[in-house]
Amino acid sequence: MLNKLILFFFLITLFSCELLEKNDSEVTFSKNIQYNTYVPKSNDLVISRNNYYDKLYGFWLGQSIGNWTGLITEMDKIGNIGNIKTGDFYTRDNWGAVDQPNIWSKDFSKLDTLVKIDFVFKEKNEVWGSDDDTDIEYMYQHLIYNNSSILTSEQIRDGWLNHIMEEEENYLWVSNQKAFDLMKQGILPPETSSVDLNEHYEMIDAQLTTEIFGLLAPGREDFALKMSYLPIRTTARDNAAWISEFYVLMHSLASKVDNNLSMKDKLMWMADESRKILPKGSYSSKMYDFVKSKYESKISWEQTRDSIYIRYQVNQKDGYKITSQNLNCNGCFAAGINFASSLVSLFYGEGDLKQTIKIGTLSGWDSDNPTATWGGLLGFMIGKNKIEKIFDKEFSNKYNIHRTRRNFPNNGMDTFENMAQKGIFIIDKVVQSDMNGGISKSKNIWYIPQIN
Repeated sequence: MLNKLILFFFLITLFSCELLEKNDSEVTFSKNIQYNTYVPKSNDLVISRNNYYDKLYGFWLGQSIGNWTGLITEMDKIGNIGNIKTGDFYTRDNWGAVDQPNIWSKDFSKLDTLVKIDFVFKEKNEVWGSDDDTDIEYMYQHLIYNNSSILTSEQIRDGWLNHIMEEEENYLWVSNQKAFDLMKQGILPPETSSVDLNEHYEMIDAQLTTEIFGLLAPGREDFALKMSYLPIRTTARDNAAWISEFYVLMHSLASKVDNNLSMKDKLMWMADESRKILPKGSYSSKMYDFVKSKYESKISWEQTRDSIYIRYQVNQKDGYKITSQNLNCNGCFAAGINFASSLVSLFYGEGDLKQTIKIGTLSGWDSDNPTATWGGLLGFMIGKNKIEKIFDKEFSNKYNIHRTRRNFPNNGMDTFENMAQKGIFIIDKVVQSDMNGGISKSKNIWYIPQIN
């Protein structure tokens, strides 16, 4: 009996150490990576792998809270142009009030028993489900983990075809669905977002799927843009692509922002730096400047949101001509209007996680997108422990990717711990192989060379 017990514990230990080399109680090191000796340089960005692990956990947790909270009001309020009659936009007074019907149904929210606009949580014995704001990012992390940091057209195509269901409900919309259809016809990225082949190239899709690339290139926005270039252009062109790059940059810059700044000032610096990716004269750059000017004028967030609707959907200013295209729901999935809306919750939330998610949930249009985006970014910046302190509760660590996707290990069941650890291993490879930096195993830190 004793021998059987010894054998049992030996096998368990062997299984758990198959990919990992434990360093006491700290974040693990991969047995599949050779960690080379590195001489630090004076301008290297030094980042703790332990701290980054907590931040990556916070990213997935914050994204999930924001995603599922924003889903309550998704497409409830998109304006009243033409035959669209969704009623007046929500205001702060609607928080805690009854959720109103969205554009697809005259019924109330279908989130089971939820009938009020409030935070959505998963208790420790429950499971977070994937959704289109998290699942393709999960897929891209999986593909990079098993391939290389710069995914090829074929690797992206193969990943989409393997992990996305062909039949409905496959949780794809507009440009993602069109790109998927084109892949099945043999078309490879970036032609899947070609303006001649994909009429939805200006929609929001790329933003949902690529923010994580900024986190996989901490403090090196140049490489974050390189990693994300093809994934973004799998579904987006022009303003939709530039807006997606704005979000990627925000996530990369979060690792080198001045920690002496307040959270509000950190976000403003990150946003202003990321705004530089938006070409002069583009409607996305003008949207950024317009929303920021309204915020700085100290009017309410509701007034700013309403002015966005009037300026861009009613009057079609700054070259934003979506309304004239007579799209379904007046382009409620468009990258532009949802970018402007997301900036409302970013600026007025001022770094407060709860307030940012509340405003994003009530701002209108594709409301689960900015809540997932900023919930993930703020969750990363403060980490898992701070999120739980803010909400004064512990959350589930379990994540089911097979709610929306397929063909992942363990029947799709994963944990935020494992997802964060995979991110750490990817960054290990990126730092050494792509950035010519190094890792100290004894100190458990990265040395990331900076570009002058």
